[in-house]
Amino acid sequence: MLKVKIDSFSYSEKTILKDIHFTLKLGEHLSILGESGCGKSTLLHLIFGLLHLEHGSIFYNEKKLLGPTKTLIPGEPFMKLVAQEFNIMPFTTVAENLGSYLSRLDEEKDEKRIDELLKVVEMEAFKSTLAKNLSGGQKQRVALAKALANEPEILLLDEPFSNIDTFQKNKLQRRIFNYLKEKNISCITATHDSDEALAFSDQILMLKDGTEEMFGTPEFIYKNVATKYQAGFFGEANLLSKNFFSSEETSEKTIIFPHQLRISKEKTLLEVIVKKCYFKGTHFLIEADFKGETVFFNNPFTMKKEDLYWLKISG
Repeated sequence: MLKVKIDSFSYSEKTILKDIHFTLKLGEHLSILGESGCGKSTLLHLIFGLLHLEHGSIFYNEKKLLGPTKTLIPGEPFMKLVAQEFNIMPFTTVAENLGSYLSRLDEEKDEKRIDELLKVVEMEAFKSTLAKNLSGGQKQRVALAKALANEPEILLLDEPFSNIDTFQKNKLQRRIFNYLKEKNISCITATHDSDEALAFSDQILMLKDGTEEMFGTPEFIYKNVATKYQAGFFGEANLLSKNFFSSEETSEKTIIFPHQLRISKEKTLLEVIVKKCYFKGTHFLIEADFKGETVFFNNPFTMKKEDLYWLKISG
């Protein structure tokens, strides 16, 4: 088990992380979800041992990890970090890049392992290609394969699919995260991709300005968003008064996602005027005006601009 307790971490006088506490069990996948600059990468670097943690502690299997000030080579040997800067050798082939992380004592065994890793990241056709001739997304896949070469106990991924196009990314995510589950490798991923976090995580840690905003299972996180910041990771969201959907008088507001609203045949308090329609394949996202505020809702067909509709909660 990995146990992380960060009371605070600062660069000079600026606090980057504060009050971050969580545990990660064997084989679990934790996604750190947050906007750029919220401390995601710094958190991974602290866990891996590239940065010194003065105010807090990190334990793995009851052993305290000492960080870079107490070790000759920064970074824990049972972990691998795939950073946003790819750790690959440009003037060697893809196979040689992967082989550099293997023992080379049994060439036949190493060759099978290289082929296995190339299959996981779908790079079999580039086995003999020089790394310098690869695209950014291909280099990222090689970096992922290198990190998996010796089957680390914990894999730390910093925006691991940021350079990979959507066509390749969805399939690759399934292959990588299924492989980690099969091998019982714990994983922490820093991401701003909510689809990835919801689909593949056991737990999500949402950060805001270096502090914990939310923590829980993907289902818990999605169903309990309460602010525009929290909801913003999951697409367009509406912050609406509860008065629109209840007979009770209240000043409270609630987050309503576009798919939770639909057209009402009866008059409601939420009377909107259509402004724009965005085709989403399976539906249209409708942007409408409500007394000067923007409201988004889904609809199966397009709508005429300036038409007036009443909305209600679906279901």
